[in-house]
Amino acid sequence: MSATVDEAVWAILHDALRLYQDSPRATNWLRHHISRFDSPLRIAVAGRPGSGKSTVVNAIVGDEVAPIGVQGPVFTWYQDGPQPRATVYMRQGPPSEPPAGRVGGRLDVDLTQVDPDGITKIVVDWPARVLRDISLIDTPPIADEISEQLAAEADALLYMTPQVHVMDVRFLQSTQDHPVARAAPVNAIVLLSRADETGGGRIDALTAAKQVARRYRRDARVRGLCQNVIAVSGLVGQAGRTMPEDVYRTLAALAAAPRSETEELLLTADRFTRAEHALPSAMRRELADQLGIFGIRLSAALIRQGADTRNKLASELVQRSGLNELKESVSRLFIDRGKVLKARSALLGLDVMLRMEPKPGAANLVTEVERVLAGAHEFHELRLLGGLLSGRTRLPEELAAEAARLIGGAGTSLDARLGFDREPSPSEIQAAIRDAQIKWREQSENPLLDSSEREAARVVVRSCEAMLARPGPVMAGETGWPRG
Repeated sequence: MSATVDEAVWAILHDALRLYQDSPRATNWLRHHISRFDSPLRIAVAGRPGSGKSTVVNAIVGDEVAPIGVQGPVFTWYQDGPQPRATVYMRQGPPSEPPAGRVGGRLDVDLTQVDPDGITKIVVDWPARVLRDISLIDTPPIADEISEQLAAEADALLYMTPQVHVMDVRFLQSTQDHPVARAAPVNAIVLLSRADETGGGRIDALTAAKQVARRYRRDARVRGLCQNVIAVSGLVGQAGRTMPEDVYRTLAALAAAPRSETEELLLTADRFTRAEHALPSAMRRELADQLGIFGIRLSAALIRQGADTRNKLASELVQRSGLNELKESVSRLFIDRGKVLKARSALLGLDVMLRMEPKPGAANLVTEVERVLAGAHEFHELRLLGGLLSGRTRLPEELAAEAARLIGGAGTSLDARLGFDREPSPSEIQAAIRDAQIKWREQSENPLLDSSEREAARVVVRSCEAMLARPGPVMAGETGWPRG
């Protein structure tokens, strides 16, 4: 069986390490990428000013950790750690650890003794389950140098924008301004942020925003630049993830008031915070900061409809915010394919290094990189999975779910790909693979399918061939694409 993409890249990195052993700069870089294979996946969150990056970071983490409050082109990393801690890296001098801790559910970092103009990066340790699998990178507003740094440091990208403008398309194109990135455009998800503001913030704003996201998935300008487009209200999602009991009680009191009175109060944010009302104005300002006027309207409506506990309301807010859809896409397109995306990052950097430090004997490495890119079936699988999840790639309903499963959409182990709900025998697995291979080979030549559907079927056939090509007895539960 041919090597998987991460196995092949792993071997190329070690070949390069031997070739460049007399170059400290090159060997340090190569060892860095080799070590990244065993570290959490790096996901950057980027966007224009005011796009809601920090709010989405908070919603994903489940605590208020962003923003740190530093001006300028500073990348802030969030990674798992036993207790809150911040490490500040400077242009000159050693890194420092300013006082940091948890105040309520919020991160508090004291940077008063740090020169803000000299900061290059801040790394925050924060105990959170989600950060065991990923490291989040909150980026400065988009610019050309940000694109270059993202390519060097991040494996995947969540791109935030209220609406997709020319500037957003150009930035996403700049992240693919490299032969490796163009060959494998599989590491970005576009988030239509501030979805609660769609249509003037009406109560159906989130539903309308999801319809807009579906249109963008079919937009030729966008679909080649990302794996999915998802409408998200970071503020509503963050409120659901972090809501304390006293905030719920305040919302419940609002919902219990006469409806005409509440609706008049909630006409605008200014009226809500300044009008005369039994709820203290300070409490109303805090609610407006935490949920926004749309989130308060939605919460009151949900409480009236039966969300009569904090947990019920929080669950409804998270579901409606688009956060669950985001988490599913991140899990299936990024985390489950972490080794593939890390291999992609290594190929990007390796190609840059080979161009910057050409050396006799490096031609073989260039050829190997090109060979891996041309033959990496994992990239084709990931591109198809993104298309099926987003609706960009369509198959007949009876085929779509099976295609997603066979290419690893429910997990990349053999039993997950084949859909067994019990432990099958090796002969049963072989028979299931061969049956799937025959079926999808027929679909790849089916004249009733259009060309894109037949191409999708050919990717599924290749996945079946890869499963059959595994050496030795095939056992359920084994991963189909391991790294040795």
